[in-house]
Amino acid sequence: MRDFIFAAVIGYLFGNIQTSYLLGKYVKKIDIRTLGQGNAGASNAVESLGWKFGAVVAIVDVLKGVFAVLLIRQLYNAGFDAEGAPLLYIAGYSAVLGHIYPFFMNFKGGKGTATMIGVLLGLNPVYGLIGILIIIATTFLTDYIAVGTLALVIYIAAMTFFKDLGVLPVAISVLGGLLSLKLHLPNYRRIQAGKETKLSNVVKRKK
Repeated sequence: MRDFIFAAVIGYLFGNIQTSYLLGKYVKKIDIRTLGQGNAGASNAVESLGWKFGAVVAIVDVLKGVFAVLLIRQLYNAGFDAEGAPLLYIAGYSAVLGHIYPFFMNFKGGKGTATMIGVLLGLNPVYGLIGILIIIATTFLTDYIAVGTLALVIYIAAMTFFKDLGVLPVAISVLGGLLSLKLHLPNYRRIQAGKETKLSNVVKRKK
């Protein structure tokens, strides 16, 4: 139990590195939470400040998920198997929670998609690359980042289940996916209403 708590704290602290908020505040001189979707996530950075700025945010947000998992992997010699996966999933998804609910920003951060990709890469680079291909392909086919996120969380939960990593990793991946879907409900409603920002429109912006 002590190891699980330590992994959760380490992951949560990594997640609290709010890239879009910090870069927005010190580089763009704005609060990213006052723009677009009103959150401090990579997708909102893309939609509100352009794909170049958003790409930098996304890369850093991915890396904090990677490092949270890799640090715990090194400290505990935990592998991507039934024995080590519970600790790695706790660290990784705690980083996602830290991104979504950062304590120094009144628990109002982003939606955790980029960090979730980083967690997947930290767990297993091959499965991580597959996840990246899935979210990219789905996003470009549908023209909506939120739909790509839906495909990603389904993939992670399914992969975790079929890898037979144990009950806890499956539960964590399912609950993490459900939280992601809940946070993206406004996006799905806007898609249904024809009001969601399309990726193709964002890419065309010269920002």
